Amino acid sequence: MGFYAFSAQKVDREYTDYNGLIRLSHNTDKAWSNIDVLLKQRHDEIPKLVKVCEGYMKHERDTLESVTKARTDCMQSGSVGQSAQNENMLSQALKSLFAVAENYPDLKANQGFMQLQQRVSYLESQIADRREFFNESVNNYNIRIHQLPDMFVANMLAMKDKELFKVLEEDRQDVDISFDFPK
Repeated sequence: MGFYAFSAQKVDREYTDYNGLIRLSHNTDKAWSNIDVLLKQRHDEIPKLVKVCEGYMKHERDTLESVTKARTDCMQSGSVGQSAQNENMLSQALKSLFAVAENYPDLKANQGFMQLQQRVSYLESQIADRREFFNESVNNYNIRIHQLPDMFVANMLAMKDKELFKVLEEDRQDVDISFDFPK
């Protein structure tokens, strides 16, 4: 193999490493944008859900306010880490809202509430799927920028690790379930 053929292969390899890293970087951004679209949809549904609940849950002001505050915090998040933390808090607030709704049979029977609850639950499921894909994309990117020869290209481009979407510590705790059967 001549010098030029070897150099062309080397250039092709370096060019491929560069393009591969750029592709991975953009894929992580795209994966986050896909999550962001679903989060926006969920954020749009929450005021409707709170509005439907307000008429029924007059004594549950704290629950409704925690959902509203969590939504506001989510919309003001800056980094992926801050967004993850705020989104997890919003998920917890929504779980509380749905649990409290169980005490209001008229609310549970309300068609608007049922549709909104199903829509928000569907969006939660989609967000979980997209978070998994985002973390996979970030993990692949983080691995590549630390492997040879990609790390040289990554260092030249000042590529840094990207942050994974993490679960809150309280979400890792076992759920305490008890059945109070009459004796």
